[in-house]
Amino acid sequence: MPALAFPWSPSGAIVTALAPLTTVDILPGIYLMAIAAEAISGALAAGRRQMDIFGVAVIAFVTALGGGTLRDVILGNFPVGWTQHPEYVALVLGAGLLTPLVARHLHHLKHLFLSLDALGLVAFSLIGCSIAQKLGYSPLIAVMAGMLTGISGGVIRDVLCNQVPVVFRRELYASVSLAVCLLFLGLQALGLERNGNVLLCLAAGFAFRMLALHRAWRLPTFSYAQRWE
Repeated sequence: MPALAFPWSPSGAIVTALAPLTTVDILPGIYLMAIAAEAISGALAAGRRQMDIFGVAVIAFVTALGGGTLRDVILGNFPVGWTQHPEYVALVLGAGLLTPLVARHLHHLKHLFLSLDALGLVAFSLIGCSIAQKLGYSPLIAVMAGMLTGISGGVIRDVLCNQVPVVFRRELYASVSLAVCLLFLGLQALGLERNGNVLLCLAAGFAFRMLALHRAWRLPTFSYAQRWE
């Protein structure tokens, strides 16, 4: 079958059109909602640090698009996706700059944001994993690319806001990304067609993330207070 250019792909990569139309319909909408939600989360983090409007815009941008940018640079996938799709930049900056105007009302939408964030994490992970595969990288690198795409934006946000990244100290977040990437590659190796694979991974990853939040699942922590003097 002919190759199709997926305009929603954060890398702008050419993906072979082996999937049914429903797969193409699902991920772009989730991706757009996810980058908007991530931009808002970045703007709120900037607000907690009392940054000015420029700082809000920068933190919103790197939170939403930083993971995909880092992945593309590491994989040598140029041009970086958002440079070819200014509508992504407009959406992210618009969501980020709108946040200070509506911040006082956002706590009512907490559960919606958690749901969008969970879907976004899974979608980012699947997109990153798929792009690495299309570029000819090994399964190990594909998993790492998926995780980079899924979690790096939040890590950059927290570092710029002078915090230990949330992903390193609580909640099962990176673990969800890892599980989704492994599941995607495993089902692919078993011959499951792409559409069913994507749908199953979205459902499983979303359920895993929301269940981890509901049950407050945590990874074991390492505490070392002894000083070498």
